[in-house]
Amino acid sequence: MNSPHQEPVTSDSSQGNSPQAQSTNLTGNTTKQMPDTLVIIFFVALAAALLTYIIPIGSFSTLDAHYVIDGAEKTRTVIDPNSFQYALDDAGEPKVEPISLFEGHGEVGFFNFAFEGMVSGSKWGSAIGVIMFMLVIGGSFGVVMATGTIDNGILRLIDKTQGNEKLFIPVIFSLFSLGGAVFGMGEEAIAFAIIICPLMIRLGYDSICTVMVTYVATQIGFASSWMNPFSVAIAQGIAGVPVLSGAGVRAIMWLGFTLIGIAFTMRYASKIQQTPTASFSYESDQFFRDNQQGHVKDSRFNLGDILVLLTIVGTIAWVIWGVIAHAWFIPEIASQFFTMGIIVGVIGVVFNLNGLNMNKVAVSFKHGAGTMLEPAVLVGCASGILLLLGGAGAAEPSVLNTILHSAGNVIGQLPTALSAWFMLLFQSVFNFFVTSGSGQAALTMPLMAPLADLVGVTRQVAVLAFQLGDGFTNVLVPTSASLMATLGVCRVDWGNWFKFIWRFMVGLFVLSSMTVVAAHYFGFS
Repeated sequence: MNSPHQEPVTSDSSQGNSPQAQSTNLTGNTTKQMPDTLVIIFFVALAAALLTYIIPIGSFSTLDAHYVIDGAEKTRTVIDPNSFQYALDDAGEPKVEPISLFEGHGEVGFFNFAFEGMVSGSKWGSAIGVIMFMLVIGGSFGVVMATGTIDNGILRLIDKTQGNEKLFIPVIFSLFSLGGAVFGMGEEAIAFAIIICPLMIRLGYDSICTVMVTYVATQIGFASSWMNPFSVAIAQGIAGVPVLSGAGVRAIMWLGFTLIGIAFTMRYASKIQQTPTASFSYESDQFFRDNQQGHVKDSRFNLGDILVLLTIVGTIAWVIWGVIAHAWFIPEIASQFFTMGIIVGVIGVVFNLNGLNMNKVAVSFKHGAGTMLEPAVLVGCASGILLLLGGAGAAEPSVLNTILHSAGNVIGQLPTALSAWFMLLFQSVFNFFVTSGSGQAALTMPLMAPLADLVGVTRQVAVLAFQLGDGFTNVLVPTSASLMATLGVCRVDWGNWFKFIWRFMVGLFVLSSMTVVAAHYFGFS
């Protein structure tokens, strides 16, 4: 997280703490760091462009799937699994449509992918919706941070909980995992990471711990949920499985994966407390260490600070209520945090917190939004990769549709247990291209459900493979807008994040594989 009341930093390397540059370790040896996240995204985009030269394009027809959840009938447009057809060239052969280097008139060429990715989607989702969401909450928390309340509150909290700091990780992790399980919490973690990151640094942990207890926790809950309305409910409805059935098994699964996530995070956090330089984000965390206040005795905490904290808590409650009761999403949540910023600004001016006046509130909002520009660029560029493959539209000929069809054919030829496992593998890989849970369900479940019948796997197991594959890889893939945004506000480079998280991901995949195969053999239905 960039402290929004500070001047925006245009280049970390100018401060000597760039996680991408060469650095000197404790033995005096110069070590090379991982490439910058934008470099990695560029080469992934290049690989996607090359796929268009060898994989023919194809499309599906679509139809409406109807299902019932909470007594209300829902409708979702899905693919017809038997309707795939290649686009044909003049000779009647499957058509390969290589991406050009550049296209005009708003079309997508390789060198268009960054801009087109940034303006793709709508205000309800990636990329433009998430980017604007980030700018608004960045600005709003810029005002919050300018009051000094968060810094002072953290000092007071630590002083009051001496000896119990280790409880922060399991408690916060459990709450965020529950949020992911109950109402599909994901993008909301970005805002919370802004507040929690300074707390973690002050406790002797690092920014990576912040990402773990916020965003990663939500995705563990999302992946192992018994009632997630954006993945489990939609996937079961499309697959023709009673919506929210199998909740008992999934609740046990959620508890198990959450405990594993907590244990992994606490083990890493303990290591960082003992040896701070072992942190994968040690260099970039210097920003937060440089902006820490000194001691509790020097900190201010008055009625204005209490009102600021109450405003934040009230906004969080308002957001949770809106998401659960009214299915509010990015536009509404952004507006709620904007309202919070205005109210906090008024409180800051009235109580003269850190010398705030109306102009300083406006400047703090702009600086806070400015700290979000780097992760916003990464989110947009990552979204452009999908466009290079033809987009996620089932009815439009694309490389992505051909990949989906080919994977279905492979699964249909495999032995039963291996088919169940391959469904998990496919959903994990496919999530790189389509990170939306509901979007992936609409594209893959109409194909996977009848395939499950064909190979002798229950449709409930097919849904299980979908939710585990879709959810867990969200903590790794650079095409996930929410992941990149959370890493951005915590100032964690994706390359360093990969070096940390890959072991955890391997463990999650092994456990997911065992879960899916065991569910198949036990006849989970």
